[in-house]
Order: sequence, then C-alpha cells, then structure tokens
Amino acid sequence: MDADIRKKYSDSGDPRGKLLATNWLEGISDSSDHDTVEVTFKNTRNGFFVNSSGLPLKIGDIVAVEASPGHDIGRVSMVGRLVSLQMKKAGIKPETELKRVFRLATQQDLEKYNAARAKEHDTMIRTRKIAEELDLNMKIGDVEYQGDGGKAIFYYIADERVDFRKLIRILADTFKVRVEMKQIGARQEAGRIGGIGPCGRPLCCASWMTHFVSVGTGAARIQDLSMNPQKLAGQCAKLKCCLNFETDIYAEAQKQLPPKDVQLETKDNLYYFFKADILARTVTYSTGRKIPANLVTINADRAFEVMALNKQGVKPDDLSPGSKEEERPAEYVDLVEQESLTRFDKSKRKKKKKQQPQHKPEGKKQQPHPKADGQDKKNRRKPKRRPPKQG
Repeated sequence: MDADIRKKYSDSGDPRGKLLATNWLEGISDSSDHDTVEVTFKNTRNGFFVNSSGLPLKIGDIVAVEASPGHDIGRVSMVGRLVSLQMKKAGIKPETELKRVFRLATQQDLEKYNAARAKEHDTMIRTRKIAEELDLNMKIGDVEYQGDGGKAIFYYIADERVDFRKLIRILADTFKVRVEMKQIGARQEAGRIGGIGPCGRPLCCASWMTHFVSVGTGAARIQDLSMNPQKLAGQCAKLKCCLNFETDIYAEAQKQLPPKDVQLETKDNLYYFFKADILARTVTYSTGRKIPANLVTINADRAFEVMALNKQGVKPDDLSPGSKEEERPAEYVDLVEQESLTRFDKSKRKKKKKQQPQHKPEGKKQQPHPKADGQDKKNRRKPKRRPPKQG
C-alpha cells in the first residue's frame, strides 16, 4: 500500500494522540486470542467489530469495516482482551451482535475515502446557509463522510429541540447521500476546534480526552476555589474539565483538616476559622468572626492539639506551638578506630573490669583519713588547769 496515502489519512484524522492506546497486555494478548477489535473514526467516534476473518491486526492498522449501508474506513485502536474490558465499560453485552471487519484498507479504499473527506468542508458551509434560510436555531459544527462516500453525518449544536425534518430532505437531494443528524455539546465543539488553555498546554478535549464527564460546582467548592465564572469556565463556556482531575485528592486531604465551625480558645482571645491551605495542611485563624483580624497560621496538628486541650477545659497561652527541643550536637565518630582489629578486645577488657567486685582485705583495719584525724584533734576539748593552792 502507498505510504503517502496512509500518512495523508493519519494527518487528516484526529491528531495529538486521540487514537493512541496503551496496550498494557502487549505480548500477552493480541488479536489472535480475541476476535473483537475497537476501531476509531473521526470526531472520537468509535465502535467494536468482529474480526471474523482472523486478520493479524494490531493497533494503528487502517481497516475497512461493515457499515449501514456500505463500508467505512477507520483505525484499530485496541486489540486483545482489553477490548472485552472496554466493551464492559461501555455497557455492551457479550451476546450483542457486532458488525464485521472486512479487510485491511487497500489503496483504492483510501483513495475513495480521501475524496469523500475533501468534500466535508464545502458541505458544512453550504449546510449552514441552508439552515439559516430555513430559520433553524442550530449550528452545524462538522460534517463526516463515510468511507465509501454514501453517507454523511452532520454534527450540530442547539440549545433547544429543533425540527430538522425538512432540512434532512433538502440535504439528501442536494448532496445525494444518506443523511444522519447527530447533536454534540459545547465540550465536543471545543475539542473539535482546539486551542490553548490557561495552563499553556493544548486543550485536554482536543488532545487526549475522548469521553466527557459532567463537571459540577461542587468540584470547585471542594478545592476551595472562588466562584468566579470567568476563571472556572473554559473556552466552551462550561466549567473546566480539569476541575474533576484533582477533586478526589482535595477531598481526601480535607479529611485531615479541623472542622470550619470549631473555635479555638486561648487565655487572651477566641479564634475563628478564616481560611485553609488544603494541600499544605495549614489553617489560618482570626479573632474576628467575619473580618480578618490578628491572623495566626498554624499547622493542622497544632489545631487538633488545641482542640483537645479546649475539650479538657485547658486554655493555652497562644496558638503557636511550644518551644522545640534543642538540637543535640553531632557526636564525634572515629571511623579509623572502628576498623581496628582489636576493637572487640578493648570492649571485653572494659566489661571484665567493670564486672570484678572490690573485696576489702581482712585483718587490716581501715586507717582514718589524716585530714579527718586532724579535725578530730582540733575538736577535742583541752582539760582546764586548776589554780595552785595558796599556802
């Protein structure tokens, strides 16, 4: 097959890794032990197909698959036992009848597919003009032709229900194809257009995200973010998808912080909760209930310690932790002496000397200390002399 045509297909498809899948069972499970594969098409559209012919498929192969009607061209994004896990996640039962993989895409298949893809932009522009003439409150976001060119999917965005039955008849007569209308949301539209986020990286919806999960304001509250719509909203005017990425981490870290409604008492003041740094586990308290006054920032462990003291009826002098223990100076260690061959002998001798009891020799009386003897003589009273008798 022509390599240039394959490269043209890859460049015209979804770029930036949307079709990449990490096969963590590579070398253990492949298409030979599982007959179902996942095939991905344009705009993150994917499907599961049966490899009834036993083709040696691998991730990245371009295949022709069964469609209704005709055939479609897609890229294999997952093989092996990973497909059954992905089907279970998508809610597809094992007994569900799946469509087949016809063959690896030939050069003729890719030429027909590229010719159909070349008409997508012009079809989208003409469809927008037709919808405007019919006064329909909808926006045509994208058009996707099937691999054989016999069917076209029109992706549209609408805030309310739209009656597009007349539009379908006009499109079928104008473009001579089978028409399918598919509504997408603002997130899918932003992912299709692409752009750079406030973090300086390409949008997640345009680079790797294929499934979108609803984002609520509760995720922002858990992370203690200000409810500013200009900062929380993305380019799709919806809450940023990245708010869901760290919600679990913040929820787990908040369990290690003291409650906000608990007050700390000291001998001088009563402190109220003001703010907290969740990941750093520090809490700031204020003497004012609604205004920042005499702010004190302490560790969460110190806050729990003060709470325990208050329950016992004890009020500390202040919220700051107690004095730290003085660091002991580093002891000198002689590494050369540790390698001495007689280091164990010295320790044994010292132990023997300590173990020997001190026996007093018998037969010898203990002589008094000279200083003690001198003090006894001084303290000894001299006899008074009697005066001589007169005669």
